[in-house]
Amino acid sequence: MTDLTGDPLPSWRAGPTRDALLGFLGAVPEIPPEDRVAYFDNDGTLWCERPTYVQYEFYLDALRRRVRDDPALAHEAEFRAVLAGDSAAVGEIGLERIALALAGLFRGLDPAAFTRETRTFLRSAAHPTLGRPLAATRYRPMLELLGALRALDFTVGVVTGGGTEFVRSVSQELYDVPPERVVGTMIAYVLDRDDAGRPVLRRTGRVLGDVNEGAAKVTNIQTQLGRPPALAAGNSAGDTELLEWACAADGPHLSLLVDHDDADREFAYAGQAQTFAADEPITDTARRLGWTVVSMRRDWATVFAGGLTDGEPAGFTRNG
Repeated sequence: MTDLTGDPLPSWRAGPTRDALLGFLGAVPEIPPEDRVAYFDNDGTLWCERPTYVQYEFYLDALRRRVRDDPALAHEAEFRAVLAGDSAAVGEIGLERIALALAGLFRGLDPAAFTRETRTFLRSAAHPTLGRPLAATRYRPMLELLGALRALDFTVGVVTGGGTEFVRSVSQELYDVPPERVVGTMIAYVLDRDDAGRPVLRRTGRVLGDVNEGAAKVTNIQTQLGRPPALAAGNSAGDTELLEWACAADGPHLSLLVDHDDADREFAYAGQAQTFAADEPITDTARRLGWTVVSMRRDWATVFAGGLTDGEPAGFTRNG
């Protein structure tokens, strides 16, 4: 096991949240190595999700490019609403139908081609309001926590409500999480043959199973990875069951909720699920169940990390 040296969390301000994190890290030797597992939600937990999800921006960019080649696409109801930014029309059509229509833009692509598209977008796109590259909207304090956990021989995974393949395409580059440790909403594939008769996988426009939110996050982790967490982090009601699961671990455990309460440096909003209505605000749930709540405004001295070409923050270590 590699010991932590120096300050593993330099971007975390002194206070109860930092103390809770350091207390957990200090107790890690009590956790058997095979049980040192941590799962992090992606959108709103590891990088910025407002005013729209990064994956939505990716699809919107792809739609605009496709419309230039095929203007008739702009007249389809789902695409017309998206291109116009018409939230009322989007609501009337339904987010699920909108999401499937956008996913269908990449129908027929093989996994490698889709990965190239996502990586090209990530390296060139800018956040619509923050004036920084999208890759530079990762949260520096959370990258430091990832590094501290890896230094203590944790297996770290990303569990997202977004598309599995989208996050897998960039998880190694963004978080040093290999693609096989990403669990998300899955697009179905079909096995095809190329012109030489070789097998090739191609994307469909269908979702395989449920959207990866709420209880589905827990069941999908078990189905795909088979290991429960000692630490889990999220930011919305869609992460409730995941955080509850971490609390059920024997021995030291930590459930971490990121509260977006910093309108000056990022955004201020309540973390809500996208596919169901919660019975209470997620911050109330967190306090009732004894989770550790991260106030972005109070607990983070620095919010954002640099871009992919700017180097990683102190405490974020790559394992090759």
